[in-house]
Amino acid sequence: MEGRTHYAAAVTEELIGQTVTVAGWVHRRRDHGGLIFIDLRDRTGLVQIVAEPVHAENFAELDRVRAEFVVAITGMVRARPIGMENPELASGRIEIEPLRVTILSEAKTPPFMPAEAENVDEMLRLKYRYIDLRRPSLLGNFMLRDKVLMAVRSFFHAHGFLDVETPSLARSTPEGARDFLVPSRLAPGEFYALPQSPQIFKQLLMVAGFDRYYQIAKVFRDEDLRADRQPEFTQIDVEMSFMSQSEILDMMEAMLRQVFYESLGVEVAPFERMTWQQAMEGYGSDKPDLRAGEPLMDLTSAVRAHIAWPVLQAAPFAGGAVMRHYQPTRKQLDGWVEFAKGQGASGLIWIVKSGEGLRTSAGKWLDEQALQHLAAAARLGTDDTLMIVAGEKFPSLAVLGQMRLEFARQEKRIEDGWRFLWVTEFPLFEWSEEEQRLVSAHHPFTMPHPEDIDLIATDPLRVRSQAYDVVLNGTELASGSLRIYQPELQAKIFAALGLDPEETEEKFGFLIHAFQYGAPPHGGIAFGLDRLVMLMAGARSLREVIAFPKTAKGVDPLMNAPSPVSTSQLDEVGIQIKK
Repeated sequence: MEGRTHYAAAVTEELIGQTVTVAGWVHRRRDHGGLIFIDLRDRTGLVQIVAEPVHAENFAELDRVRAEFVVAITGMVRARPIGMENPELASGRIEIEPLRVTILSEAKTPPFMPAEAENVDEMLRLKYRYIDLRRPSLLGNFMLRDKVLMAVRSFFHAHGFLDVETPSLARSTPEGARDFLVPSRLAPGEFYALPQSPQIFKQLLMVAGFDRYYQIAKVFRDEDLRADRQPEFTQIDVEMSFMSQSEILDMMEAMLRQVFYESLGVEVAPFERMTWQQAMEGYGSDKPDLRAGEPLMDLTSAVRAHIAWPVLQAAPFAGGAVMRHYQPTRKQLDGWVEFAKGQGASGLIWIVKSGEGLRTSAGKWLDEQALQHLAAAARLGTDDTLMIVAGEKFPSLAVLGQMRLEFARQEKRIEDGWRFLWVTEFPLFEWSEEEQRLVSAHHPFTMPHPEDIDLIATDPLRVRSQAYDVVLNGTELASGSLRIYQPELQAKIFAALGLDPEETEEKFGFLIHAFQYGAPPHGGIAFGLDRLVMLMAGARSLREVIAFPKTAKGVDPLMNAPSPVSTSQLDEVGIQIKK
């Protein structure tokens, strides 16, 4: 074949009268009584080929051409007839009159056509992923992903960060999800672990004096899967020395703003900031969607003062969610009661204000005056509805937070645009009922808030951390923290987690020893690249932005993995399969 001279989308009006060679897949072939139309597709888009009957010498090849054949076409660029232009295509004002058609590769009839893949079972699409990826919409996701990565690398290079690879074979350490284990042939009975993150390595790079590190890192977690989770995924991993938390947040905010501008042409507003406590109290979530209406309300005092119901009087907390300009029917109100119960609430009180006055589900316990007081406390306007949930504080807020989101979705009240938020001061520890012990809310290397260090031994669940998340439109994009760099403080955290000195030495001794040789103050963050691109592309799941993803059961239908291995392979690493 002659070498390709132009991509499909590059054949525009400027080339009218010139001879070009394009190459790609036959997207569609139409025969209109001897006048043959071919839409040729490459990764940039489509270009139309029109062969007229006078070009009989080309018809032998054109008659054989079918959908998904790979062809090269050399021809003359001409303007489309007036009224036949296609404004949806970059090449929509021209067509190519073929002079030479070369079939480079024939194609069997595929199990589905790329243009129809949206309606095909996902397992079939994943089995034939190379056909699924021919979809222009899916290909566009990967072109966007490439833009994002170029912008990320450009930003970090300009700000003095070093791109450093860390090992994919390391040791298994506690905390976090289950490890993927890799047996060692040279040390039978011992295992490597694939990294859940480069956390320890990037801290060691700070001890080594690298100062500013980043890596586009592949990481692995053996956990239950769902639409926004994969067993292997990609992080934008970052670590910095000698920077305060505020400086780190400013730096990462600048990076994301550059990514959105260079990839989407969007200038996003400065990120809002709130503490974990403020997020939970205002939205019932540590990743609130700020586009879904106003925050929740603490109505504990008002409820206790005006509702005589003993159950509510005994409740430690009562919160409210206001649905503005919403006059639900009785059926809809009953639906909200069931929704609240489905989220874990024992019940729901509603108050509706209309031009005719107030009505409530708690009429047995509320007289008109008390009802007016509650409506005033919630700042109810005419046509507003108030939902009240009472009980333990954070579970009640979580229910109201879900109601707030569901109302915004049902009534199409979610604002357009990109709303970024930094959430800070997460709890340092959580209590695990399953293990009956403290566990790290973030990871065991997270720096506690300086004002709370004395609480580690006496009241650890009140200790705040210097951890932070960045949230976009209700989705967590990244998580990070300042790190502990003093051996004594790190040992105190390990002790609070129930690790004795021997366990600490065995599992983390190499890090503790490194800190004894001069460690700088440092902190970092890890962004979920796949999740970021998914949101930017408006995709429905991570599988639409990962080239060869796994199913919800961790299966790759294309490669038929995981799969058994031979007995000789197992013998080499000293493993016997337990039935």
